[in-house]
Formats: sequence, C-alpha cells, structure tokens
Amino acid sequence: MSKHLQHDIDILIEDNRWQALDFDQLAARTIIYVLDELVRHPAEVSVLACDDARITKLNTEFRTKPTATNVLSWPETDLNPEKEGAEPESPAPDPDGTISLGDIAIAYDTCAREAVEQGKPMVDHVTHLIVHGTLHLLGYDHNCGRDATRMEALEVEILGNLGVPDPY
Repeated sequence: MSKHLQHDIDILIEDNRWQALDFDQLAARTIIYVLDELVRHPAEVSVLACDDARITKLNTEFRTKPTATNVLSWPETDLNPEKEGAEPESPAPDPDGTISLGDIAIAYDTCAREAVEQGKPMVDHVTHLIVHGTLHLLGYDHNCGRDATRMEALEVEILGNLGVPDPY
C-alpha cells in the first residue's frame, strides 16, 4: 500500500455463510487497499454481506430489476466523468475531512455460483467484486467501451497487487 489513512469500513454480515471466507477481514483489507491507492482523504464505506433474496429486493427497489445480482453499489455522490473514458471526479471531503463514499451489497449465492461456473476460488471472485463495487463508489463505470476499458484495467492492476489473477 502506498499510504494508510484511517478509513471507516462498516461491515454488516446478514448471511452467516460469509464467515467461512473471513469476510470482515477480506472486505476491509480489499477496500482499504483501493482507498489507499485512489483517495487522498480518510473515507467511509458500508458493506452488506447478504444472500440472493436480500439482494433481489435491493435490486428491485433501486434498479427496478427483480433478479439477484452479485454486487450493488450506491455512491454517496455521482463522480462519473461527463466525457466517456475520462478519469472520474475526485470525491470532496466532508467538513471533518472524511469522504462518505457510499454503500456496497454483495450476495453469497450468486458469488458462489459464479465462482464455480468460472472455475475461480471464491475468495478471488469476491475480492474482485469488492474492488469492482468500490470503484463504482469512486465514479468508475462500465456502461460504455472506453469507461469499461478504464475500469477493467484498474481492476486488473489492483487485483494483481492483491495477488489475485486477472479475472477477465
């Protein structure tokens, strides 16, 4: 890690199956690494480790997609760049110097199924999805070609530094 700021990572585990992965440690270590690399201020992120039923409700409520998904993110502020392929805006700190980035939810059932289908260790797949969700909080997206290329390249670099093979 290039630096270590006092980040506040709030993790709520609703599905006990996440305990087998030592999810608290995995999520905190991964998010802190991403934040240390990309953010210049202490940051706050909340993570919900849930199951498919819960993430289906969230996906339905917030994205009107009544299906389970692997990970969802709710950025506190829209940092997406106006120009396709451009660098996202830097998040602005609150008056106390902390950046409230937003929330991430991740579903055990979908993650476990995808890891098996893709022949990847569950811990590597979950690490990738936590990086992916955190990058969404920081304004990265994959809705168009150049944005997707930028985000995927950054994911591969971060995952490589964390000892996780290229997921693509």
